[in-house]
Amino acid sequence: MGNVFGKRKRATRVTEQDRAVLQLKQQRDKLRQYQKRITQQLEKERLLAKQLLKDGKKEKALLLLKKKRYQDQLLDKTENQISNLERMVQDIEFAQIEMKVIEGLKVGNDCLKKMHEVMSIEEVEKILDETQDSIEYQRQIDDMLAGALSQEDEDAVLAELEAITQEEGVALPEVPEEPLPELPKKGAGMWKPIVYFQS
Repeated sequence: MGNVFGKRKRATRVTEQDRAVLQLKQQRDKLRQYQKRITQQLEKERLLAKQLLKDGKKEKALLLLKKKRYQDQLLDKTENQISNLERMVQDIEFAQIEMKVIEGLKVGNDCLKKMHEVMSIEEVEKILDETQDSIEYQRQIDDMLAGALSQEDEDAVLAELEAITQEEGVALPEVPEEPLPELPKKGAGMWKPIVYFQS
């Protein structure tokens, strides 16, 4: 019953790449500490070599300067190693960014594939055709309502009207042959309805 009321351990989000970067940075920091220590030691040895020369101990001063020269070379190597470590860290970090970009592209690609499965080209063409048919049908209705019938339609309507009037024996009034008066232009001479109020 040790872990019944305790918190569950969360799965760690630290990846192998994160561990590698951490180890490289730790190694870089150790090399920098080593570099600092050697630099301080070199300064002390240079001062000691000066003192030995003043004291007339040229052989010891020469030996100390040879040692100093060797340590200078070690410092150069250390600097190169630090540069290599930093380059490696940058390469790993950039590779992680590239992996995230590739994962994002993969997710986007999968999403597009699923959307394409839902909507095939044939379905899109069918929908576009149906839409075009609906637009054409609506245009025909609009034309009929607006009175813009074709000559063929006008003839058919007149023929139907003639047939109805002959069946029923209805006499229609004569239609005047003179042209209708033109409507006044917008705004000028427009009639206004008279409104009556009852009290």
